[in-house]
Amino acid sequence: MQRIKLPMSASFIVLFAAAVLMATTSASFAAGDSKLDQQRADIHKMANDTLERLYEAQPNSRNVIAKAAGYAVFSNFGMKIFLAGGGSGKGLAVDSESGNNTFMKMVEVQAGLGIGVKKFRVVWVFEYKSDLDAFINNGWEFGGQATAAAQASGEGGALAGALSVKPGVWLYQLTDDGLALELTAKGTKYYKDDKLN
Repeated sequence: MQRIKLPMSASFIVLFAAAVLMATTSASFAAGDSKLDQQRADIHKMANDTLERLYEAQPNSRNVIAKAAGYAVFSNFGMKIFLAGGGSGKGLAVDSESGNNTFMKMVEVQAGLGIGVKKFRVVWVFEYKSDLDAFINNGWEFGGQATAAAQASGEGGALAGALSVKPGVWLYQLTDDGLALELTAKGTKYYKDDKLN
């Protein structure tokens, strides 16, 4: 096999082009990582802010969360125009024992007449690790029946202001006005954010 000899200037151009390509590729990877890191930092900040708001609105919730196997915090932005609406949000699930964080997403689809924009935050509390693990690994979906069944439950004491989703799983929903006593999570799905984990 015969080698092709490039003139000195052509060899330089090929090496220079390769160096530029490597530099741009690593710079774009770095920019992508930096953007994802910023998103993670924003979600952590949102989760901390939400917990502080919850503790202020319902001081007993601090103890409930401290004793739980884990919790998850989400921020949602939704819009409804005439017959359809929806929303999306991001959040974080925390395993209290291991301290592991899992980034998650939520999407919401609503039907019914109306116009409006709503923002709310949700704090899930899991008494048992099995429920936390199921939430993280399998996600959660609220259908019509689940929404109807999850009425406000003020059992007093530590869980006042929380909504019972199922035994051992509680939900606090915060609006700009404070704690919401009705669950407005119809058609909401929670799942892992593969991009951020």
